[in-house]
Amino acid sequence: MLTLIENGEVYAPKPLGRRSVLLVDGRIGKVGEVDRRALDALGIEHQVIDAEGCIVAPGLIDPHSHLLGGSGESGLSTQTPMIFLSELVPYGVTTVVGVLGVDTTMKTMAGLLARVKGLKEEGLGACMWTGGYNVPPTTVMRSIREDMLFIDEVIGAGEIAIADKRGLCPSPREIAKLVLDTHVGGLLSGKAGVTHFHVGEHPQRLKRLREILDGDFAVEASMLYPTHVERSTELMDEAIELVKGGAQVDVDVVEEDLHRWVRYYLDHGGDPAKLTISSDSGASAPRLLYEQLCKSVVEHKLPLELMLGLATANAADVLKLHSKGRLAVDKDGDVLVMRRGSLEIVHVIARGKRMVDDGRLVVEERFTPTTNRRVDIRGTKGEEGSDDDGES
Repeated sequence: MLTLIENGEVYAPKPLGRRSVLLVDGRIGKVGEVDRRALDALGIEHQVIDAEGCIVAPGLIDPHSHLLGGSGESGLSTQTPMIFLSELVPYGVTTVVGVLGVDTTMKTMAGLLARVKGLKEEGLGACMWTGGYNVPPTTVMRSIREDMLFIDEVIGAGEIAIADKRGLCPSPREIAKLVLDTHVGGLLSGKAGVTHFHVGEHPQRLKRLREILDGDFAVEASMLYPTHVERSTELMDEAIELVKGGAQVDVDVVEEDLHRWVRYYLDHGGDPAKLTISSDSGASAPRLLYEQLCKSVVEHKLPLELMLGLATANAADVLKLHSKGRLAVDKDGDVLVMRRGSLEIVHVIARGKRMVDDGRLVVEERFTPTTNRRVDIRGTKGEEGSDDDGES
């Protein structure tokens, strides 16, 4: 199947100007000038998308989503439901990385793996972190390394809790062993092999990570990938220093102030190529990733190529998702078409398949033909009297 996207302004995520993008059997066949008449003359079935007045960009990558829902820290009845396809693709997410947090008992690694596989069956790119807040980590098999070697979807370990009363206060030696086991798993499997750290609100901040870097453990900063580093300016300053040593860091969008932290990070010497953004969805909505990206560009005037890079190429690099994150030949056919100016989504294509067409979701969860259930869930977070029961 061929799909030609023409007349759009391509951000790959770097701006390439007005070019065409040709998708061939779910992958990108060409970015550049495509002879429409020659394509028509082939007599092969193909679709054409006129992207006049639009931005053409890679699909978004969300590196941190609680796909089974939030743990629920006020009793089991406060657990939030799993994340569905229809919460992701209308907002441009074509690749998602699942994670467990506080609860690795009732919400299981096997259950997360099943959710990831289900989303893949529905046409998304999906993978996962193995583990959770606790150390030693909870895994599907006997170890992080075995999970990485025997389970295609497992790319690294996380989210391991530090500086948080919900964690288990692991020692530097315990953390170093975990990080190195994950690194070796990455070497043997050809995967990212990074350890994804949940950084809590305790004033310890990144002390544990500095201890394993400064100690006699052979841990390198490039093996570390902490998230939630936007909790305070003090934490962000420490994260920037970690980046200067070779680490990658992630900012979540739950508090809906992404523009503030991106600006702070850049103004204080942070490498833009080492920063990613994530939804931390589960209790919060997956759509916030796209909405905060748009708001940062449209309202707060941050450069489009910068903000797109945080949610595409940068994430693909740290996660070693080599076929994702860029519009280039042989990459997966994950493409967004957005109106220039507003960044309103017009089309979403995942692995060459049209998911959103003219702003309308044209796919549905695969279980819907087998059930007559009708579920409409609307959260009340932010309303008077509501409680915040998320993972962050």
